[in-house]
Amino acid sequence: KLEEAPIEDDIDYIDIENIDDLEGDETFDFAALVPDKDIYEKPLKIAIVGRPNAGKSTLVNALLEDNRVMVGPEAGITRDAIAVDWEYKGRKIKLVDTAGLRKKARVQDKIEKLSVDDTMRAIRLAQIVVMVVDAEVMFEKQDQQIADHVLKEGRALIIAVNKWDIVDDKKKTLEKLQYSLDTGLAQVKDLPVVTISALNGRNLHSLMDAMFETYETWTKRISTSKMNRWLAARESQNPAPMVSGRSNRLKYMTQINIRPPTFALWVSRAGELPDTYKRYLVNALRADFDLKGVPVRLMVRASKNPFVD
Repeated sequence: KLEEAPIEDDIDYIDIENIDDLEGDETFDFAALVPDKDIYEKPLKIAIVGRPNAGKSTLVNALLEDNRVMVGPEAGITRDAIAVDWEYKGRKIKLVDTAGLRKKARVQDKIEKLSVDDTMRAIRLAQIVVMVVDAEVMFEKQDQQIADHVLKEGRALIIAVNKWDIVDDKKKTLEKLQYSLDTGLAQVKDLPVVTISALNGRNLHSLMDAMFETYETWTKRISTSKMNRWLAARESQNPAPMVSGRSNRLKYMTQINIRPPTFALWVSRAGELPDTYKRYLVNALRADFDLKGVPVRLMVRASKNPFVD
């Protein structure tokens, strides 16, 4: 069983109750608050999730190069989340195999419900989540719901398309997948996708590389001075909509957390800032600071001095 305990990813480096004290503080720099060594000394927590029979346990065994978890043609062999300590290229990893997630309407018995709860807990405690998709049936509604849950939890998500060796029209299959991602998971653009064959051990190094690269993005820190130069440029290019004939100024912005990257923005009228404009800022953050493929959170706050330019 997985231990239910707070992990360092969920620590708030900023006192949220007093967050408004940060507004306008030119000396504050979040990038200087997080020691890099802590990130690499502790095991990287990776959860393998997906629908039944997608090849999750086969992938775990292939990565470990050992038959550590049971596999078979029957769906639902894995009932509990199984954590395995592992090391890859000198990096400590806790790899977690999980039970397959079916549609809620099909989950009937108590044991399966407990398995679903166990998988949800594994997602919550993970840092990186690899969602295994069966290339033969590709990205269906259940896959979309699983991915959406992972992203709402703020986890870093990798899509591993398994059984790629038996796909005939690879170009068309990838195009179909990309369309499903673009339309079904529009909140996070450019999710990393890696095609693999867990059974034959193909392209697993690329999968691991994608995990490490995504983790680096997920833990990225941006200095406050750079952030506010960016904010001024973006506001000049595309100001927020006016409120009752007055400018809704973007006053100050700073990063307040990582895993996922989280930012606080102070504006003249926080309640009057449209969701479309918030999306504009988040998309611009992704593009300008290379935050593609990971959740980005934006907290909008009311300025203490709304009418001071």
